[in-house]
Amino acid sequence: MNTIPVALQVYSLREMFPEMPLKTMRMIREMGFSGVEFYGNHFKNNFYRALLEETGLVCAGWHTPIDALENEKFEVTLERSLAVGNKYICVPWFNADTIDGWKAFADRLNAAAEKLRPYNIRTGFHCHEHEFAPVEGVLPWTVVAENTTADVVLQLDSGNALAGGADIMETLKMFPGRNHSIHWKPYSKSAGFSVPVGADDQDWQALLKWCENEGRTEWIVLEYEKEDPLTVLNKSMDYIRNM
Repeated sequence: MNTIPVALQVYSLREMFPEMPLKTMRMIREMGFSGVEFYGNHFKNNFYRALLEETGLVCAGWHTPIDALENEKFEVTLERSLAVGNKYICVPWFNADTIDGWKAFADRLNAAAEKLRPYNIRTGFHCHEHEFAPVEGVLPWTVVAENTTADVVLQLDSGNALAGGADIMETLKMFPGRNHSIHWKPYSKSAGFSVPVGADDQDWQALLKWCENEGRTEWIVLEYEKEDPLTVLNKSMDYIRNM
């Protein structure tokens, strides 16, 4: 039985959330999710807080560009997370053409982690497929992991990583204890991303065992970006509940 709380990356319902925020959040709760991972800045801080209070959901994270953690934007980003009790600010995307570019990005993550530490908030990095394509003979995901401190969460996205050709479990085993937040995204080598959890090519039992032990995972974040999200998310949650 899974004992780790499951959140939904609200981007999965991006067609609904900006226009019907409360209805969307209620649907997320009804599907059995314990929390949400926000993205963007559609609303004011007190409105986000009110959405959580009304639905009983917890803010499990916030996807935020790296530049929003720097310079004058840092205080605004910090205030937003403090307003909702968020503990994880993860950068959702980055790319560079050189290893030096990736190392420089790692330095920026370290700097953000240092600034966030007094507030008991972690920063992190969420992967896409290109982090598993070699740059100058090295995988960018490895470069980021090896050049950031343990304060930086490695928010592996299982679907993106598998689509990029990674061996999920071997990738995780390289950096234990750094998966405080992890994305569970279904992916099938034959059907792509258009499948629910349990109807794909991932070893979810092995991934769950990792999360419960070596990963030190505090939040499993489900994400689905294709058509008919409500049907697929319900099927995915049914599978997770029955694991």
